Amino acid sequence: MSALTRARAKPGVRALYAGNARSVMERGLLATRSTNWVIVLSGVFEPIFYLLALGIGLGSYIGDVTDAQGTPVSYAAFIAPALLAVAAMNGAVYDSTWNVFFKMHFGKLYQGMLATSLGPLDVALGEVALALLRGAAYGTAFLLVMQVLGLNLAWTAILALPALLLIAFGFASLGMAITSYLKTFQQMDWVQFALLPMFLFSATFFPITVYPEAIQWVIMALPLWHGVELVRGLTTGAVGPELLIHVGYYLAMVGIGLVFTTRRLRALFLD
Repeated sequence: MSALTRARAKPGVRALYAGNARSVMERGLLATRSTNWVIVLSGVFEPIFYLLALGIGLGSYIGDVTDAQGTPVSYAAFIAPALLAVAAMNGAVYDSTWNVFFKMHFGKLYQGMLATSLGPLDVALGEVALALLRGAAYGTAFLLVMQVLGLNLAWTAILALPALLLIAFGFASLGMAITSYLKTFQQMDWVQFALLPMFLFSATFFPITVYPEAIQWVIMALPLWHGVELVRGLTTGAVGPELLIHVGYYLAMVGIGLVFTTRRLRALFLD
């Protein structure tokens, strides 16, 4: 009996999860250390450049804006948490889309993994954990820059770190789920097509109130808006029960992403 046949024959939960997602993550970390570390490092600086150019440069002309509770804050302190959420999103999405796409269609790594004792949920959790680490690394570096520049305005900013992990987890889970359905490079371009409007319009650079009410409802449906509002509330001290809505939104993203990824990997390589 071949390894793949044995994998397909595993009963019940064992067909989905062998409890060894760590091996998938360790393999990814070794590959990153040997070949991709320069690319990963470059992503740390992108939001910092945006902050210096827009938050501090352009912000000197704009002056103060108001947060969710109507408190005036500097423009740099307003956009910095948004860029922090963007950093977590970008790190998680790029790792869970392009890297996964290559491994699935060119490296043929998942076929080999699923021919062992690993199940599709092991692969999904391992890859999502890798993307989460990348998103967390980007976000943590940027959070330290914010602290140095005095842009963390409340003690609750320390809670922005677990918030970043949740944002990265949500985008990584959903990103891998979507990527598992994409088959060509042209389809992969849709990922960037979706990220760009979210980056520009999720109340990243201006309060959501500048938009017409109908547009506001569209923006509030976007995942990044929930991340921006969550992190902005924590770093500016505008903390209220509405932050729990943003947390719930990302928990739903995590659950939906893992379920669809697990089912898709099983359908592609085991059924």
